[in-house]
Amino acid sequence: MTVSQKLDLYYWMQLARTFDERMLAYWKQGRGVGGTFSQRGHEAISVGAAYALGSGDVVSPMHRDLGAFLVRGVTPREAFASLLGRETGPTRGRDANFHGMSHLERGIIGFISHLPHSLPVALGVAMSFRYRAEPRVAMAFTGDGATNAGLYHEVLNMAGLYSAPLVIIVENNQYAYSTPCREASKVDSIARHAAGYGLRTTTVDGNDVEAVHAVASAAVQRARAGDGPSLIEAHTLRMLGHAVHDGAEYVPRELLAEWEARDPVLAYRRTLAAAGISPEQLGEIDRRCREEVEGAVAFAEASPWPDPSTVTRGVYAGE
Repeated sequence: MTVSQKLDLYYWMQLARTFDERMLAYWKQGRGVGGTFSQRGHEAISVGAAYALGSGDVVSPMHRDLGAFLVRGVTPREAFASLLGRETGPTRGRDANFHGMSHLERGIIGFISHLPHSLPVALGVAMSFRYRAEPRVAMAFTGDGATNAGLYHEVLNMAGLYSAPLVIIVENNQYAYSTPCREASKVDSIARHAAGYGLRTTTVDGNDVEAVHAVASAAVQRARAGDGPSLIEAHTLRMLGHAVHDGAEYVPRELLAEWEARDPVLAYRRTLAAAGISPEQLGEIDRRCREEVEGAVAFAEASPWPDPSTVTRGVYAGE
């Protein structure tokens, strides 16, 4: 990986973190619209995996994958406008969070809130690539809790059976809302589920962005070459509650302290500094991220609310 690519990874992670911190402060001031979800601790997974995709590939992120949205071209302005339910957001004010923040021109499938319901959509996209013999890949993110749902296993079975060009990223952040993994499944390795369906599987430190990028790149290359689907289990910890309203008192303080010491953004900054990247270079990236996020907040606040008369626009129903 080149120095330029390393700095790219740091920029996207830092931009996601800066956005996240500003978003949470805004909501805690009572200025937000509805609820919102922090991705603190997930930055290395969303950025490292999405950075492995090509321009013609498609990704299906979740609500904690702001990094993936940003890497694929969603701007901080668009993202904050979406959070505030404004006309200038990707959903034109129809969805005041990251759910449904689709942008098909950028290869982004909007997130379906109930996990793992985005997976069959991503599988369908992957199968369309296979049918048309296009060297393209679909990547989908899901959580550890979703791996206990029947639909998850149906998707894995079909993906393996038909050698779909699909890469599934399971973000194992140890808690499905407030339920720890050990209380939801006797299987101590989520990757074992996928191996039984014929997928190539691997586990990775989800706080190491270069490690995530390496395994995701290998999986994408295999899928593009026609060598079938892969599943990557990325280990991390959700550092805040399920959503802004959740204090996460159920997470042991010792566990939080352990993972806080492994913060993916700060850890990568130390890695880059040890590799000879100057404090000035890193500081310039930090400054740029702050300016972009503050500009995004100002843009969103100045953006119009959607016109109520357009409420049915883009809504389709069949008989």
